[in-house]
Amino acid sequence: MIIVAIAYLGGVLTILSPCILPVLPFVFARADRPFRSHGLPMLLGMAFAFAGIATLAAVGGGWVVALNEWGRYAAMALLALFGLTLLLPAWADRLSRPFVALGMRLSQPGAEHPSARPSFLSPLLLGIGTGLLWAPCAGPILGLILTTAALNGASAGTSLLLLAYAAGACTSLAAALLFGGRVFSALKGSLRTGEWIRRAAGAAVLAGVGAIALGLDTGLLSQLSSAGTTRLETTLLEKIGHKSPSSPLSQSDTAAEAPVMLATAAGREPVAARPLGTQGVFPSLAGATEWINSEPLTPESLRGKVVLVDFWTYSCINCLRTLPYLRAWADKYKDAGLVVLGVHAPEFAFEKRLSNVRKATRDLGIGFPVAVDNDFAIWRRFGNRAWPAFYFIDAQGRIRHHQFGENQYQEAEQVIQQLLAEAGQSRIPSGLVAPQGEGVQAAAPATGALSEETYLGYERAHNFASPGGVARDRANDYRGPASLRANQWALAGDWTVERERAVLNRVDGRIAYRFHARDLHLVLGPSADGKPVRFRVLLDGKAPLADHGFDTDAQGNGTIDGQRLYQLVRQAAGGKDRLFEIEFMDPGVQAYAFTFG
Repeated sequence: MIIVAIAYLGGVLTILSPCILPVLPFVFARADRPFRSHGLPMLLGMAFAFAGIATLAAVGGGWVVALNEWGRYAAMALLALFGLTLLLPAWADRLSRPFVALGMRLSQPGAEHPSARPSFLSPLLLGIGTGLLWAPCAGPILGLILTTAALNGASAGTSLLLLAYAAGACTSLAAALLFGGRVFSALKGSLRTGEWIRRAAGAAVLAGVGAIALGLDTGLLSQLSSAGTTRLETTLLEKIGHKSPSSPLSQSDTAAEAPVMLATAAGREPVAARPLGTQGVFPSLAGATEWINSEPLTPESLRGKVVLVDFWTYSCINCLRTLPYLRAWADKYKDAGLVVLGVHAPEFAFEKRLSNVRKATRDLGIGFPVAVDNDFAIWRRFGNRAWPAFYFIDAQGRIRHHQFGENQYQEAEQVIQQLLAEAGQSRIPSGLVAPQGEGVQAAAPATGALSEETYLGYERAHNFASPGGVARDRANDYRGPASLRANQWALAGDWTVERERAVLNRVDGRIAYRFHARDLHLVLGPSADGKPVRFRVLLDGKAPLADHGFDTDAQGNGTIDGQRLYQLVRQAAGGKDRLFEIEFMDPGVQAYAFTFG
């Protein structure tokens, strides 16, 4: 019973977490109604809908993600209608049936017949719709419950735990609703502001629906300052792990990571001595704007395979350096049941252009499937927040491990081998790959760079040293300073600095940067009409010679012929500050960002 109590307490704490914020407008929109006939049935509907959809998630796996997605759409439409009827009752009267009846019944039950007994059904339906919206957003305690079901099989106990969690959340909301109802009554009785309050509630409902439609409920809101709540939940989970050693789950990860539950899988010992938990189900791949090297894939079509999902973008140096390993794993384990799936999520506007992505995929030698995620639909479903990011999915469609950033390749390959063994594969190649990348795909140095990624567009620019600062979105004649301190940069010549890039208007423009790293890269593009732009690089005022990059010669000469990342400096060692300068012999160059290695 202790786990039931913990689940209930975790639900109570949910009101302190941003994940509850999207549903608050729908709850307080009924603060002016009697709690027993309106607030209570709405909260019951919310609790049962939440427990039901979460139970389906534990039982059904990947297919229920799509079901829940459609449920959210239906709930958003229903609640948007509810908000409109609160905001504009006169407009609601003119709606054609049956929508007007449903909308008015949800917003003002009994308005047409004041003597009629308030309907229990309408707030219950509203609560069910709210529960559908709330279901995808919850914290580590809910992760523990769902992971238990995923590992040991869903049961009545799973539903009981989910219901206890929902009941705890609704207890907090009931207290808030009762308090809010008294405030509402006081205002309505003394200031006669009931109509304005009702309209304000309608506006809040519509704002909530808009936030949910934009993904802010599971994106931005879930990343707000919920550290205090998460620490409380994490502490509870640690207590569970310490008090219940027989439990298949132990400690939850912190809020900085997706919930990681450590356990062996369904009675099968892992290949390596590494506990892997379940971090969720394989979400839908719908929303990809294009597929490269493959027909559109789905979690269902990939069931039975071990899948490595890689979030990348082709101008990201950290992403490029992972490609030798991804290609090697795709080739080594393809006959054992591994599918490597790239999800290309663009950082810059030019990376949304399909022709650019296709060319980059071809030039980089990528033969595995790539989903073009221009709208970040897949990114949001995974709750991703970094390039590169690896997600490891087992043959049953469960996310079992994830890694952010490059390196950790040995650990990643051992996870692949373990998941293949769990899937029953008997012929798994042994050993670990050791590919040697070339050019921009060469491995990072053992000692990290002291200079950090630097953007040239004004939206994220920092350490800009040209006198007078940045002139936004207009042509300006910049001058370089007499000297640059470490990690400062400057423009010289006629440039227009835009939100994400700087564009050279006339010839003889220059960029300077004092950096400390082995490698220097610059994301560049040719002129808007596609004409190549010639350039020359200097290091400490001289030709780079042996320290030239992959995209320059020993004299520092090169040509910009496409929108991509260019390696301009590659030193044998990077033990001191150096002054980098690049001069452009043709106008129109587009400069986006420096990266180092």
